[in-house]
Amino acid sequence: MTAEELKLNIEKALDEIRPFLQSDGGDISLLSIEDGKLVKVQLQGACVGCSVNQMTLKSGVEMTIKKYAPQIEHVINVEA
Repeated sequence: MTAEELKLNIEKALDEIRPFLQSDGGDISLLSIEDGKLVKVQLQGACVGCSVNQMTLKSGVEMTIKKYAPQIEHVINVEA
């Protein structure tokens, strides 16, 4: 998978999970992909400071990204 294909797949994954985040007043944006294994995202809106955002990140966002791009090992949130 090329770097561009990887980015497109990760964007597809974020598009899949975005409606769930938006229904709670939040959102997510892709910041970077490093070494083809680490994805940096930024949770936005109501997701910032939410008590369950780490659970959302791991069980929702990371799981969905890995479905589209299995080579991704970690997804981390970079706070604004």
